[in-house]
Amino acid sequence: MEQMVTSSAAQVIVSLIPIVGIVFGSVLLFFVILWHHNEVKLQIRTGTFVPRAFNLKAISLLSGLLLTGVGIILSLSFAIIDGFSYTILGGLVPFVIGLSLLIFYKVNPEFHSENK
Repeated sequence: MEQMVTSSAAQVIVSLIPIVGIVFGSVLLFFVILWHHNEVKLQIRTGTFVPRAFNLKAISLLSGLLLTGVGIILSLSFAIIDGFSYTILGGLVPFVIGLSLLIFYKVNPEFHSENK
């Protein structure tokens, strides 16, 4: 088998790509948050600010369903590939979190009140 020899400059450039991507994404996220903050500040000054309502009921149901589905698929995949070992925890953790959110959605009395 023929081995490929790469130069050290190419290795440095390839190792810098993820670092530059993470830094660029962080800077972009910072400026998006700063822009949103300034926008809300100006809306408060002009009196046009309307706070968004956070729908805990919908968020808990959606995240519970998504995490349960992802957890089931990951657990089955890890069980098939590697058998029942510690790797199956990678699927059981989101599965249990998803089930907990679904139980929270079902049990919370505030979600079942008639005035909502």
